[in-house]
Amino acid sequence: MPFDEIEFTIKKFHELEMTIEAAEFLLKVYRLSHHNFKGFELTEEAKPEFILMVTIGALGKPQKVQIPKNVFQFPLVLILNLLAHEMLHVKQKAPESLIKDKNEREWQAYYEMLFHKEFPLIPIASNYYLKHFASKGMEYYHRMGRNSELQLKYLAQKNEVDELIKNLT
Repeated sequence: MPFDEIEFTIKKFHELEMTIEAAEFLLKVYRLSHHNFKGFELTEEAKPEFILMVTIGALGKPQKVQIPKNVFQFPLVLILNLLAHEMLHVKQKAPESLIKDKNEREWQAYYEMLFHKEFPLIPIASNYYLKHFASKGMEYYHRMGRNSELQLKYLAQKNEVDELIKNLT
């Protein structure tokens, strides 16, 4: 389905205040679904400068993703990248693919927002957002601990992010 048709469909869902149905539609279209996903939950409205989505649930248990009521007032490409980030967390918290370290989970999720290895159908965000995603990812990389086992595990990916940052500036 072409992007403009998807965007049109999402706008119609939004007009009808069918936010959860719109989000579920995107999970199907962009192949983001995972068996550990328990559903969406609506939260307070987001502001343009701060759109918060959160994955909630105990490690190893089904996860809910909280999304703002007005999430579809914002650019769809951005929202798709944020959804991909949260759906990767859903997968990371499943028993068979459990990642206990929060820094590692966040690093992987921000890396995904930059390179779309897990969810290749997600469109690439603007350079503005790519810079932001890269910066946030690097924060979590640094929190892993200097020359730690985790940093060494992700060194090649970190080099990819460094190169991307260099090319974006």
